[in-house]
Amino acid sequence: MTSLTEPSYKIPSQTRIGHIHLKVADLQRSLDFYCGLLGFELTSTYGEDAAFISAGGYHHHIGLNTWFSKNGGPAPKNNAGLFHTAILYPERKDLAAIFLRLREADYPLTGAADHGVSEALYLDDPDSNGVELYCDRPREEWPFKPDGSLEMYTKRLDLEGLLKALR
Repeated sequence: MTSLTEPSYKIPSQTRIGHIHLKVADLQRSLDFYCGLLGFELTSTYGEDAAFISAGGYHHHIGLNTWFSKNGGPAPKNNAGLFHTAILYPERKDLAAIFLRLREADYPLTGAADHGVSEALYLDDPDSNGVELYCDRPREEWPFKPDGSLEMYTKRLDLEGLLKALR
């Protein structure tokens, strides 16, 4: 029997996460957050209980539905489930722009970190689903250990330095 911890199969390197689908309590409240605040575009609705949103006209990056969760509470923090949705911005200036938008809207962050390979902002959506907004550093700037493996870490993100990317 093949060990699943040392698979002979490798997923193709061009594989990407196509979309996520979130259970939400209030569809309009979620649309206000993801479209109104974060700037995603509504591409389609499915009845009154689901919506599909995207960046740049893709059919959908995020699905939102109330099929099993309408008017429900957030998922328990100490149970298995989604930790956060990570939204990758193309450039540092784009991350700075959404940070400024969040700051101007007085939307609370739950954290901000420099991971060496990326810079990230953390917040919760209206249903307490974790959201990471981040941008990767150029690959040639990634930190590596002497053995060649990545040296990722969590350090304080210089938020004022991030805003300088807008200048």
